[in-house]
Amino acid sequence: MLREVADGVLVHSSALLRNNTVVVVAPSGALVVDPGLTEAELTCLVRDLAERGLPVVAGFATHPDWDHVLWHPDLGDVPRYGTRLCRQVMGDLRADPRWRARAAESLPEEIAGDVPLDLFGLIDPLPAGATTIPWDGPRVEIVEHLAHAPGHAALLVPGSRTLVAGDMLSDLFVPMLDDPDVSEDPVAEYLAGLDALATVADRVDVVVPGHGSVGTGAALRERVAADRAYVLALRDGRVPEDRRFGAPDPGWEWVADIHAGQAARFGPRRLHAAAG
Repeated sequence: MLREVADGVLVHSSALLRNNTVVVVAPSGALVVDPGLTEAELTCLVRDLAERGLPVVAGFATHPDWDHVLWHPDLGDVPRYGTRLCRQVMGDLRADPRWRARAAESLPEEIAGDVPLDLFGLIDPLPAGATTIPWDGPRVEIVEHLAHAPGHAALLVPGSRTLVAGDMLSDLFVPMLDDPDVSEDPVAEYLAGLDALATVADRVDVVVPGHGSVGTGAALRERVAADRAYVLALRDGRVPEDRRFGAPDPGWEWVADIHAGQAARFGPRRLHAAAG
């Protein structure tokens, strides 16, 4: 169910991956960020919004990963914004006649048949040069960067001092770097993304990650530091001291597999070979 985490900011959490859908409230209705994941969860979100008398007036996808570009017809035919690069990635995918099969291949087996894909990835590009969401509601600033995925954007709601971080600053997942076969320098891009989030830390009292627990402004700084330490250790070939895979929450032991894969892809040997 929706719960208020800051003035005018609500969160609806998904069970499987602890995805956080964020709702920013305005007199005219709601901005819905990253809705997901299953038909039942999206229907629950629709019901919660209706019970609060909040029509959806706009949506936003923080980046082009499958679990952040979902939508439900009952949320309405409204603008669904993303960065222009996010829109490009999704447009290229949907131009492929096999896009539905390709999207389905990304889904966890546990929910593969329960994720609605008809409106998957239908993103409206932001106006050129836009630095805020174009909607009739509180100012929502766009903090765009290339960490984790092309066209990733965090959202800062300054009136409620809230940062919607997308797939960054999780207390469950280690930083997940972009594919080295499509990104020029995933390590540098991730560090630059952390720098971008750090620049707004003094304006934040609440941080909402794409996966995991809502945190305070102090937690934001701690998570930036922890993520930076992880990425630097990965780059240097050191084993990070990170509880997210070293001593994870029960049921999240598989995050160690994510780390092992990244150590193989982003360690010094791989990075030096790519540079050569």
